[in-house]
Amino acid sequence: MPGFRARAWWLTAGSPVSLTLEEDPVATDLADALNEVSALCREAQRPDVLLASVSQAVRRAVPFEGALWFGTDPTTVLATCPVRIENVETGHCESYWTRECQVEDALLFRDLARAPSPAGSLYQATDDHPVRSARYREYLAPQGYGDELRVAFRVNNATWGVADLHRERGRRAFSRTEVAFMSTISPTIGRALSNLNREAKAAAPTSGSETVGVALFTPEGDLVSLSPAAEHWFTLLGGPSWRQQSVEKARLTSVWAVVGRAVAVSEGREVGPASAQVRVAEGTWLSVTGTGTRLPNGRTGLVAVRIAPSSASELAPVILQSAGLTPRERQVTQALSRGLATKEIAATLGLSAFTVRDHLKEIYAKVGVNNRGALLARLFTESYSPPLHEPGADVVFGDF
Repeated sequence: MPGFRARAWWLTAGSPVSLTLEEDPVATDLADALNEVSALCREAQRPDVLLASVSQAVRRAVPFEGALWFGTDPTTVLATCPVRIENVETGHCESYWTRECQVEDALLFRDLARAPSPAGSLYQATDDHPVRSARYREYLAPQGYGDELRVAFRVNNATWGVADLHRERGRRAFSRTEVAFMSTISPTIGRALSNLNREAKAAAPTSGSETVGVALFTPEGDLVSLSPAAEHWFTLLGGPSWRQQSVEKARLTSVWAVVGRAVAVSEGREVGPASAQVRVAEGTWLSVTGTGTRLPNGRTGLVAVRIAPSSASELAPVILQSAGLTPRERQVTQALSRGLATKEIAATLGLSAFTVRDHLKEIYAKVGVNNRGALLARLFTESYSPPLHEPGADVVFGDF
């Protein structure tokens, strides 16, 4: 079962931390691995090396045979970039996020994003009866896997990435100590992804690339038709052979995730937007949005996917989340973006003018600006930085 790595982020993290774990034969290894992961995130210079190194560090402490690692849009918890897939058979990548969004199951990433603990194992969640899980029956068991350990990398209630670790059937299940370890490193990696987004700026689209692309998918995620502009963006996102090569198809994970969410919203099983902001080669941010349709007989119809360069207003929530603003601070910022003065913001939110000024000071400090004009420029008008990875970077196959 070959694995591969696609686009990745540069990660940074804080200083090493200590870990107190329950008595367990591997507790010392886990404590060492925690500091190793923190150091790798803090010192990384190349995103591809970082993802490989973090995977290896975690695998030495928490053994696994297969894994999926995704960056996520913090506003929707749908997959974006980077994507790293290890030892998952061909064909499962395409259906992974469709199942994640459309099938009720244990330990869904959207639930881990809000749960008291950001990590959990399938065996523990199903009381050692994994066959209760559709994901186990349709995805894990056919590949020879048994238990899985899932984690959401979150900080300040925002999820910036997720991981799904697989252990071969017949091996011991993931222990509570191993789950505790993954919960402990969750904010370290979440903060690293958040810090990256705080530094990132969107790249202005190249000439002629502003065209909106539209593609139609079946509820199962099969492509039915697409416009020339959509083919252009899919090629940028997935590479020139995105139609045929399974490796390059996996780069379209964000599209399948949006399709799956759109179907769930259309059927009334979820609320909220089916959208994701995705950073791709050439420094371009793409906005991927899905809308489900209904047939005359009430059944789910095709899903229309809109793909185009992200607007400043679409990226603003990501920037605000990455800055670690509180819900109230985000409300103040949104009011400020509408042109309201301090007294008007106070009246709108039911605060005193002094409290609004205090919030603004905190917002400026977190975003890294010193006045209102600079804040609005940061959110809506600044030009974008170079890409986080080289255009056309190869997908690298890795063996354990």
